[in-house]
Amino acid sequence: MNEEELNRLTEKYYSGSCTDEEERTLREYFRNNIAPEGFEAEKVIFGYYDSAGIIPEPSVDFETRIMDGIESSDRKTGLLKRRKYILPYLSAAAGILILVGSYFFFISRSRSEDTFRDPKVAYAETIKILKDVSIRLNNGTRALEPVAKIDKMKTKSFEEINKSSSLIRKNLKNLDYLGRAFEIAGIPVNKNTNK
Repeated sequence: MNEEELNRLTEKYYSGSCTDEEERTLREYFRNNIAPEGFEAEKVIFGYYDSAGIIPEPSVDFETRIMDGIESSDRKTGLLKRRKYILPYLSAAAGILILVGSYFFFISRSRSEDTFRDPKVAYAETIKILKDVSIRLNNGTRALEPVAKIDKMKTKSFEEINKSSSLIRKNLKNLDYLGRAFEIAGIPVNKNTNK
């Protein structure tokens, strides 16, 4: 390939009007030949592309799936916020129900004729009542099991966020390699970023 043809193809490549076949031609040329003077940076860039491998194209419904995921996450966040405010009220209501239930349970059981003269019978009856109270309290605490599920959901959400951030870090590392390739080739790189 002569220098004029190489110039024309690289200009088309940088303007984004290069066909797949022309891009393959450029890759092959820079992979197999010594770069002419003035094309050293292109040799580094195409060499980087070869070493980085093929980057797959996103699927057709990629944007739709991303937007659906964001909307779903927003709905879950709203639900979790509402639960955060409702949970203290539910806990207080459960405590009041237990107290009121215990009050009525003991009032209905306390009659003067229920007094026992034999201490062994009184002890056995007390054990029976305490077991009954324990069973009822345990049943009341089962109503609080959804609270544990909320904590599990929070943990899963943070794990998903960590997965996303590691993917972003990996992609940023690839961009850092490209920046280093530009620096090696002597191409000025604008390092001003919005923070």
